[in-house]
Amino acid sequence: MLVGVTNPKAFIILAAILPQFVDRSAGSVPAQMLLLAVVPVMIGLVTDSAWGMAAGAARAWFADRPRRLVLAGRAGGASMIALGASVALSGSHEDR
Repeated sequence: MLVGVTNPKAFIILAAILPQFVDRSAGSVPAQMLLLAVVPVMIGLVTDSAWGMAAGAARAWFADRPRRLVLAGRAGGASMIALGASVALSGSHEDR
């Protein structure tokens, strides 16, 4: 959370994009900017919370039976080996 709040890229992007959506005739400009800034924060909070709850449920499901954890570990290891092998075996296609 600390990294997200202190990320200067987010401030730069919001400062560059949000003013385009402010209507000066609609009322307080700072209030509109604040509302426009809060919307993506709330969307992020909801989606990140949903991912966190889904990960917690998945962890509980895997922890319910130790064999599931072993199989998941093996599947992850096999996919890493396969990825490494595919990178090692793929050559450069440039004409030299």
